[in-house]
Amino acid sequence: MSGRIGIRTGEALVAGGPPFTAAEPEVAIGEMDGPLGTAFANLLGNQVVGHSRVLALLNTDVMVRPATLCVSKVTVTSERYTNILMGTVQYATAMGVLDAVRNGDIPKDKANDLGIIVSLWLNPSIVTVEKLDHKALFDIHREATSRAIHKAMSNEPSIDWLLENQDKIVHKYFEKGLKGEL
Repeated sequence: MSGRIGIRTGEALVAGGPPFTAAEPEVAIGEMDGPLGTAFANLLGNQVVGHSRVLALLNTDVMVRPATLCVSKVTVTSERYTNILMGTVQYATAMGVLDAVRNGDIPKDKANDLGIIVSLWLNPSIVTVEKLDHKALFDIHREATSRAIHKAMSNEPSIDWLLENQDKIVHKYFEKGLKGEL
C-alpha cells in the first residue's frame, strides 16, 4: 500500500482479563497533511479538562511513529486513574502501534507521513482494584490497539459482511435493556 491514505477508521474490543481491564480503542488513521492531520493538531493543541490528549510514548521522551494521539473517552478525575491511563495504557497503545507497523498493517515507509488518533476506553472502576495486574492490562490494550489498526487498514468489517450479518448481531446492551437488566 504505497498510495495516499485519506482517513481509515477501526475499533476493537478485547476483554476476558482481570476485572475492569477490557480495552475498546477506536482509531482514525490518515495522512498528516490532510484532514486527519488537522484533527490531530486541533486535538493536541486544544486540551480539555478531564480529557487530556497525549502522544503515545514508549517512555517519557520516546514518541512512536506514526505519531499517535491518545484521547480518553472517560472524564479523568483521579490521580490513580490518570497514572494508569497515561502509564500502562499509553505504553500499551504505543507498543500496539509499533506491532501494527511490524506486522505490515501500517506500511513502514509511511510511518512519518501518517497520524493516528486513538480514542481510549479504560473502565473507571479500575481504580478500585487493589492489586492491579498491570501486565494483563498492558497485554489487553496492546492487542486491542493492534487489532483496531488492522481492522482500520483492512477496511474490516467489509460492507458485504455487515449486510450479510446485519440481522444476526444484536448489541449486548440493547439485549440487556430488552431483558430489563439496564
